[in-house]
Amino acid sequence: REWTMKTSIVFLLCISVFPGFSQGRVVGEDETGFAECNIFFPGQVPPEGFTEPFHVKICQQYNKEPRFATLYSTKDKIPLYSAFKYTKPSQNKEENWLVEPQIDDPENDLHEMVHEADIVGTVANLGANQALTSDYVGSSYERGLLNPSLLNKEDFQMATYTLTNAVPLSPSLSKSWHRDIGSVVEQALVPHCSKKDHLYLLAGAIPSSVRVKGKVSVPETLWLAACCDAPEGWSLGLVKKTNDENSLADLTVGELEKQLLAGVHLFKGNCGEDNQSQEKTEAILQAVSQIRSGEQVGTSDSQEAKDSGLVRKVAGIIATPFIKLLELLIYVFVELVKFVFYFLWLVIKRVGGTVLDGVYSLWNGVVSYLKAISMVLISIPYDVGRVIVNIFLGFLQIVQDVASLTYRILCIPVGFFLHLAAFPYQSICAIPSVLKDMATGIGGTFSLVIDATAALLHGFYYLAGHIVKRFVPKGSSDD
Repeated sequence: REWTMKTSIVFLLCISVFPGFSQGRVVGEDETGFAECNIFFPGQVPPEGFTEPFHVKICQQYNKEPRFATLYSTKDKIPLYSAFKYTKPSQNKEENWLVEPQIDDPENDLHEMVHEADIVGTVANLGANQALTSDYVGSSYERGLLNPSLLNKEDFQMATYTLTNAVPLSPSLSKSWHRDIGSVVEQALVPHCSKKDHLYLLAGAIPSSVRVKGKVSVPETLWLAACCDAPEGWSLGLVKKTNDENSLADLTVGELEKQLLAGVHLFKGNCGEDNQSQEKTEAILQAVSQIRSGEQVGTSDSQEAKDSGLVRKVAGIIATPFIKLLELLIYVFVELVKFVFYFLWLVIKRVGGTVLDGVYSLWNGVVSYLKAISMVLISIPYDVGRVIVNIFLGFLQIVQDVASLTYRILCIPVGFFLHLAAFPYQSICAIPSVLKDMATGIGGTFSLVIDATAALLHGFYYLAGHIVKRFVPKGSSDD
């Protein structure tokens, strides 16, 4: 992520920010073909045979309209082909390079291609599955378009400047490829297709083992396949070897397919290759041959041109060391700028991190303080209410105690006076009862005396009788 951030800073220095944006959509596995971009294939049937798991289908869009389709290799970091239709070219050649976020991060919410600098830090694993601007900086390669901008009108042309439509090419090869393909399409193919909107084009690249910075594959072959899906249909293939920028071989689509992956079929039904008009084919091949010969004549038309070419060649040999030195100085300057910006970024990051930590701590302290004050302020009405209730209950208790004491004080004399007032009544009423009790006691005493006297006399009688019986002799019964 830090490396990406450094390169994005250089990217900001190297290109201007384009106010619009080019939209692109990575087609899901559950969708048929290239979704909306199937219109760029004959019969809306994409090529068959590209079945590797690292082959990603992209429907390239601009202003929410499909502009062309691309099959991208996340392994080689280059497109395998771009499918498009010829539109009237525009003179606008402004370059505004974009990337496709969903190739690296399918889970992100971005559904359009955007400037690389705008998504640094927001897209996970940026550059893991696609080439970035930093992969070309400092190399001897430039971003060569498979779908050339020169074959598109303005709004279509804007959409071609995406890194998912670019392959590493030397400046001279890129110029040669775009010149050749532009001439062939405009001078040989378009004039011989009766319905211009039925001319379907596939521009592709065959990856090699050579890689830029060990990441982006340099193509070993560039190819173009054309299909005119009209009543008098025809198809054609062109191949340019990257080790010979002047090469341009024509061949049938079937012969081209044999140079690609096994089982590849570029056009549905080979675009009528078996039934195409021989005269039409010869006319197209003759036009292609004239384009080739015209380029060769243009480079060796006269001795003056040869001399001029020799002078340019000698001047190029002399200027090469200076150019290489200039490239080295530019590379050193770019690396120095990258280092300075990276250093400044680290400083800003550290200082910003410290400031943010301080602000965060201060914020926590303020929040805690406000929380404590809030709790105290909330508890004040509760405490005041509790004190008022306690005071009121205490006052009620005091009133209750005073009333109880007053009641008890008032109860003591009332009882006394009541008992005192009732004493005469109780005394007078008790006299008869007392006299009755006295009479009963006197009568009982008298009765007791009589009973005691009788008992005493009876005892003496009994004693006297017992003595008489003991000591007086018994006599006769008569006695």
